[in-house]
Amino acid sequence: MRDIRIVFMGTPDFAVTILQHLVENKYNVVGVITAVDKPAGRGRKLNESAVKKYARSQNLPILQPKNLKNEEFQKELKALNANLQIVVAFRMLPKTVWNMPAYGTFNLHASLLPDYRGAAPIHWAIINGETKTGVTTFFIDDKIDTGEIILQSGIDIKNNETVGELHDKLMHLGAGLVSETVDLIANEEVKTTKQPELEEKSAPKLYPHNCRIDWSLPLDVIYNKIRGLNPFPAAWTLIHTNNEEISAKIYAVSKEEETHSLEVGTLITTKKELKVAVNNGYLIIDEIKLSGKKKMDSRSLLNGFHFSENSKML
Repeated sequence: MRDIRIVFMGTPDFAVTILQHLVENKYNVVGVITAVDKPAGRGRKLNESAVKKYARSQNLPILQPKNLKNEEFQKELKALNANLQIVVAFRMLPKTVWNMPAYGTFNLHASLLPDYRGAAPIHWAIINGETKTGVTTFFIDDKIDTGEIILQSGIDIKNNETVGELHDKLMHLGAGLVSETVDLIANEEVKTTKQPELEEKSAPKLYPHNCRIDWSLPLDVIYNKIRGLNPFPAAWTLIHTNNEEISAKIYAVSKEEETHSLEVGTLITTKKELKVAVNNGYLIIDEIKLSGKKKMDSRSLLNGFHFSENSKML
């Protein structure tokens, strides 16, 4: 069996769970690469990445390069003497970095590749109404998420599941898949599968423009988009009420299929309920955040905020 020395690369909470699994199961992690500290909050204090905080708690060597092509960084990386690199929710690596270790560099991606290559695979699987997704490990090459597949593990998506819930399931599923992959490499038992060139379903980065709700779409499409963005970054809309336009983020929703003659986007309010007329039914808003206010359940909002007659989602 090969003696494996791992450098782990990652930044957010998703990556922490994978790193923690490796550490707790006694894999030899000799270094961690993560994002540089960034100013955050009103005080603009430097904020450490989730991975850095965990790595520090375990006294692991940490590198935080601004530029992965920097010669000094690459010299420090080489000095860690790793023979395997694992990448989880990090950034694109230059060839000089991913080609460095003797046993290669593999990535964990939160989809069943080749579907949903890109930055937001968990979100887009739900937004597009998929009923199954999973995690994939693959050896990195010079393109994004195109390398040869090592292992995959699938999971069902429930029809009311949010991206937050699915994110956590895939995180734990991925932790097991990463350790299985390391074991295959250690035992020289890896057999890879080449990915097809074609990409039918992509997972582009999320921006405000592709998180806005289009109320003219069918009920199921709107419902899937909102749960696919709940709780982060959240679907948003403009509400015309009280002679002004208010920006709002919409979180928990349910749906009601029903034929009606109301104009799409019409907002219907009672003391207890907030719902929107859409094609082939109503979208019931259970949790919402109006601009300048806290996120709250609709009933609490309706206790203190009055929507005018003829209020409308834009």
